[in-house]
Amino acid sequence: MPGHKGEERMGFEGLDITEINGADSLYEASGIIRESEENASRLFGAHTLYSTEGSSQCIRAMLCLAMWHGREQGSPCRILAARNAHKTFLTAVALLDIEVSWLPVKEPGSYLAGGVNTEALAKMLSEESPTAVYLTSPDYLGGQADVKEAAALCHKHGALLLVDNAHGAYLKFLNPSEHPMDLGADLCCDSAHKTLHALTGAAYLHISKNAPAGLRERGREAMALFGSTSPSYLILQSLDRLNAELAGDYPHRLSLFLHALEEVKTALRRTGYTVCEGESLKLTLQAKPYGYTGQELAARLEDRGVVCEFADPDYLVLMLTPSVGEEGLRRLSEALRAIPRREAIAEAPPTVPVCPRAMSPREAMLSPCERLPVERCVGRILSSPSVGCPPAVPILISGERITEEAVACFRYYGVEVCSVVKEPSK
Repeated sequence: MPGHKGEERMGFEGLDITEINGADSLYEASGIIRESEENASRLFGAHTLYSTEGSSQCIRAMLCLAMWHGREQGSPCRILAARNAHKTFLTAVALLDIEVSWLPVKEPGSYLAGGVNTEALAKMLSEESPTAVYLTSPDYLGGQADVKEAAALCHKHGALLLVDNAHGAYLKFLNPSEHPMDLGADLCCDSAHKTLHALTGAAYLHISKNAPAGLRERGREAMALFGSTSPSYLILQSLDRLNAELAGDYPHRLSLFLHALEEVKTALRRTGYTVCEGESLKLTLQAKPYGYTGQELAARLEDRGVVCEFADPDYLVLMLTPSVGEEGLRRLSEALRAIPRREAIAEAPPTVPVCPRAMSPREAMLSPCERLPVERCVGRILSSPSVGCPPAVPILISGERITEEAVACFRYYGVEVCSVVKEPSK
């Protein structure tokens, strides 16, 4: 294996190898892969493992490690989490049968935002004594949680801090670093293909040098539990090649690009756009103050050859990297500034309700279910998350009972069909 035997039909088959002599084996790494991971570990200042299945594999591994850690401490695993978690978090919780308590958001707004109320976090840490806290930072709109403060609170109460940093691998190479590993997190995942230059599916699981030893000792075991036994060596090679780039001139190129991007953001503000504050490489616009929905702005950009990362009724999100270059930034800026400003749209998004819990996520996801139009789902229990990718952030949590307010949110965000738990036959 593989069956193509290196015969080139698409141009890369000669590099698409598997576990042959000299190539090492990802989940039993003792040779070249282990050496490459050690290089990445030095770059990130952590114990770093490779994933060829994106941050999703790393999220599952983080939760598994937290569960094992809790059991070693003699208690069942309970996690405090912000509700803007990727749906992989929810499916992993269901698979591992982990109990979750949801943190209140700092202020109402988009369901994609995840600002954490630190007073509420301190209170829940004290009252619930969880195994871990799970944050998504940066979130899909570019917002960043106060990871440093959260880490201090967690460690004060004997809890681990887990961070989904899928959108923020580059934060390590800012000056100063804003990476979760440097802010006190115990575990975090990075997607190396979102803001860095590895192939799609490349990611890292980082385990802090200050984390309990058991997390480091069982990290590879947790990754293997959820990973394919046929990891892509093309992706692994892209991760290895990335090490040299990150150790070279990448921080300098990143700094120059961010300076140019900040000038673009300033020009857009002068044009009348509302540019959201947040992590450096995202350009997130509030669309309605400029007279459009996010989808309308996205369509205007696509007509000019610019494809955005994500758009909904309120926001337009563009994920940028130094690979865009000065010419790409110029085209983007010109395309946005060429869109005429219109009268602001006053419609505000609905407040996403916290619906009553009727089942655990595990019970709901593993129960018989049926798909119904959202209008017929009031009073029913949500089974699987009703959201695609992007943004892959559930509006409602599996196991919650759907209310009229929830249906209004589904309609607003374009969800037409829900998967709900089947009711017993009468």
